[in-house]
Order: sequence, then structure tokens, then C-alpha cells
Amino acid sequence: MYNAHVRPVRDLRNNYPELSEIVKEKNHVIITNNGKSESVLISYDEFIAYEEYIHMRFVEKKLAESEAAAENPSTKWFSHDDFWDKVRKLP
Repeated sequence: MYNAHVRPVRDLRNNYPELSEIVKEKNHVIITNNGKSESVLISYDEFIAYEEYIHMRFVEKKLAESEAAAENPSTKWFSHDDFWDKVRKLP
């Protein structure tokens, strides 16, 4: 289970080793500036997992849009050769 630790921005400079240990223990550190939440520190592995999750969500959304377009009878279709000719002409 994750724990969120709230720390002021000055701790990035003054207490980074401590913040690093908190993150290594799979916790999050919420950085505040003038009492307002500004950013979050997470481990690099968590960041990569998050990026992969966001990418998969994007792909799923585009696939759903493509499926909807394919079901639309007014969708224009290209032959295989015409498609690749158009792709090759892209900058």
C-alpha cells in the first residue's frame, strides 16, 4: 500500500536523501510550494509503469475510434497498395 508524504519544496534541496528513501520504499512524496500541492515524486519504475498505462489507454481509445469509423457506411477505404503509396509520400 502506498503512503503519501507531504513535504515542502525546500526539502528537495535540504533533505533529498530522505525523500529518495521514501520513494524507494514505494511511497509517494507530494511537494508543496507556499502550502499548495505542486508536484509528486515517484520511483522511476512507477513512472515507467504509468507511461505504459497511459500509452495503452491512448491505443485503446484510437482502436475504439477506428472500430466506430469502420462500422460507418460512409467511411472511405483505400486498397492496400493505395494506402502504402500514401504512407510513403508522407514527410
